[in-house]
Amino acid sequence: MITRRFLLCLFALVLTLGNIHHSANATNNSTDDRDEMLRKIDERADHFGGLSRRIWEFAEVGYKEKQSSDLLKSELRAAGFQIQENVAEIPTAFVASYGSGKPIIGILGEFDALPGLSQESIPEKKALVAGAPGHGCGHNLFGVASAFAAITVKDYLMERRLPGTIRFYGTPAEEGGAGKVYMARAGVFNDCDVILAWHPGDANSASLKSSLANISAKFRFYGQAAHAAAAPDKGRSSLDAVMLMAHAVDMMREHVPQTTRIHYIITNGGGAPNVVPDYAEIYMYARQPSMPILDNVWSRIVKCAEAGALATETRMEMELVASVYNELPNEPLAKLVDKNLRRVGGVKYTTEEQAFAEKLRQTFPLDGALPLGSQEHTQQMESGVSSGSTDVSDVSWIVPTTEFRAATYVPGTPGHSWQSAACSGYSIGRKGMVVAAKTLALSAVDLMQDAKLIEAARADFNKRRAGHEYRSRIPINQKPPLNYRDK
Repeated sequence: MITRRFLLCLFALVLTLGNIHHSANATNNSTDDRDEMLRKIDERADHFGGLSRRIWEFAEVGYKEKQSSDLLKSELRAAGFQIQENVAEIPTAFVASYGSGKPIIGILGEFDALPGLSQESIPEKKALVAGAPGHGCGHNLFGVASAFAAITVKDYLMERRLPGTIRFYGTPAEEGGAGKVYMARAGVFNDCDVILAWHPGDANSASLKSSLANISAKFRFYGQAAHAAAAPDKGRSSLDAVMLMAHAVDMMREHVPQTTRIHYIITNGGGAPNVVPDYAEIYMYARQPSMPILDNVWSRIVKCAEAGALATETRMEMELVASVYNELPNEPLAKLVDKNLRRVGGVKYTTEEQAFAEKLRQTFPLDGALPLGSQEHTQQMESGVSSGSTDVSDVSWIVPTTEFRAATYVPGTPGHSWQSAACSGYSIGRKGMVVAAKTLALSAVDLMQDAKLIEAARADFNKRRAGHEYRSRIPINQKPPLNYRDK
């Protein structure tokens, strides 16, 4: 005899099996969705690789990236994004948005080149244009991969009629111009739930590292010109002031925390040896893992400048160019990116690319370098403090943010070098760019569909920021230094 209790148990079992089947189908569909998204990225990789090569050829320095910015805006506009231009009074800064409502996921893109690093995409030093800029930090790949990912996520949302907003941030002048700091001041990141970023490198890795806070300025000295032989007593040398300042800073290096970095160039030292220079300029950087400690170091550097002016009876003016914070890591986001990097896999070289890599590795020291073949895998996440500075850091103090590396360079390649510029224009760089685009797209879609990931990222952000003040050292009334690359 069939009892009522037996029927109830049987009904519950059927429901449970149905739910398991539905859950399995949902998981499979989700996996299939992601696989299809990755296949579409592969299908369009050549197109976006071509865009990265064009920006590599433009090689425009900070705040001058008109062609690069216009190319990315055109691509995003054609894909259905709404474009907000001239953000923060920066002609090359923009925000491209698609969708509506929450969550809002932002992806950062950069596109500025470095002065003096023009290079052909070959494994020997040969400038395309002598003395011209070049993409020695791979930002031609950075901007395009991020736009590629944003467009891919947009297509994913549109095809499935999912809620949410995807944004691409076109951020100029990362190399010392602090473009994102001015954009942050304009409030363009405030309503984002999460920001994703990446950077070209010689390995694939997510990161829990912080970075170095940075302050930079141009110190200008004004003296009195005179004939250097006939009337030297009538002159007051601005170059002497620069050299005294530099010497004082060099002596100060012994008496600052060992994690401090100070470096400079003399951008104007006079016009002729037989004329006492009445104008000279030095461009100074200082970096430190802690912004409050850096404040103290910087105040001492300013005193060195004042001392140089006092000793030479010249006048000193300081123009603060930029300041960026140390980066605030985010563990849940770093783990998400790490998972997706491992799913995507690394970069496999063809026979021709292998030969390129082997020849390029003969041009720089290999002490401590990862071996060839390491680009095919994802490295373990590292914590600590990196040796560089970035304006991504300021964004990370406003919104939960993570930044990872993709292997666009031959393993061991130093950044800001002709070798990295060569890789950024070569197929090796474009392959690494696709790894980055896939990882960004997967991570953005995961965040779009799992509110708990965003909640965890926000909780980690709040915990790390608790008790710390974020205050940009750039004066609130200072406008973006659009001509900071001009000498």
